[in-house]
Amino acid sequence: MKAGFDHAGIASLQTGEFPELNAYSEWIDAGHAGDMKYMEKRTESGELQRAAIKNAVPWAKSIVVCAINYSADHPYSVKMKDSCKGWISRYAWGDCDYHDALMPRLRHVEQRICEVAGQEKMEIQTRAYVDTGPVVERVYARHAGIGWIGKNTCVINQTLGSWLFLGVVLTSLELPPDLPAADRCGSCTRCIDSCPTDALIAPGKMDARRCIAYLTIEKRGEIPEEFRAPMGHHVFGCDICQDVCPWNNKSGNAPPSSLTEFQPRPGFFHPDLAWLAEMDVESFRKNFRGSPVKRAKFTGLKRNVAIAMGNSGNKEFIPQLEKLAADSDPVIAGHARWALEKLRSS
Repeated sequence: MKAGFDHAGIASLQTGEFPELNAYSEWIDAGHAGDMKYMEKRTESGELQRAAIKNAVPWAKSIVVCAINYSADHPYSVKMKDSCKGWISRYAWGDCDYHDALMPRLRHVEQRICEVAGQEKMEIQTRAYVDTGPVVERVYARHAGIGWIGKNTCVINQTLGSWLFLGVVLTSLELPPDLPAADRCGSCTRCIDSCPTDALIAPGKMDARRCIAYLTIEKRGEIPEEFRAPMGHHVFGCDICQDVCPWNNKSGNAPPSSLTEFQPRPGFFHPDLAWLAEMDVESFRKNFRGSPVKRAKFTGLKRNVAIAMGNSGNKEFIPQLEKLAADSDPVIAGHARWALEKLRSS
């Protein structure tokens, strides 16, 4: 595509029914969003903003969903066993936050829609979003034919796999919709069976409070002890449920992206835990400027690194953990003490 996306599709907001939005509301009501309060914002009438697109944007008649492949040609996390290394989720390896990567491309799509409308002398409205609007992107991605919603809750395309960033353009122009994608997960449950924290409580249902990605990125303060050991070497995000998915199999589909902004920055792929542990606030800001990793904040990343060191079985980390255990931040210090106890008793 000229805008730089790998796939795009259209869903109608006029006649389309989106039963998956009911599941989203039930997910929120069950408390499965954890501390992500921004997902619970409601309209004046009490509806969830992200499940009430027609209330938030009443003029919208169509939604254009665009997908871009971000996978790099590097091994999956389940293959990496070096006790000196941690894991940063694949989507955060590059030198550009995906919001910044997608929005200029969406503006190109938006411009093209306006050009089409102008040729027909129609006045239209458009609005583009990357994660920030009243939109549950994966629901509309499924109805726009981008892919089905897998048992791991990710959108899966049978050619590109699930390493996809999604962006949307809402428009008042009535565009011909695509057919919804068929579910091709079949009887496979590899993602559910492989989740170390049992976050996938049923096919297509995730309790974010148990998810390693949530725990290492969104969760502030202490991580419950029951999840620390299962977190393994993860310091930012988790890719396991996508790594094991047959649709992402390296010998099959899921081609790597050629875009430079999604290629790993030095040190981001399977990073040295010792390097991360030694970072001060200034080096954290310098190294992760423009990166999604900054979302975990300095305290969160150091907390995660301490847990990964404790899980490593590598007693060479004891001196660094002793230093972290003396940190003035009680969150960092507390998790470092947990890690020290685990290493010394192993």
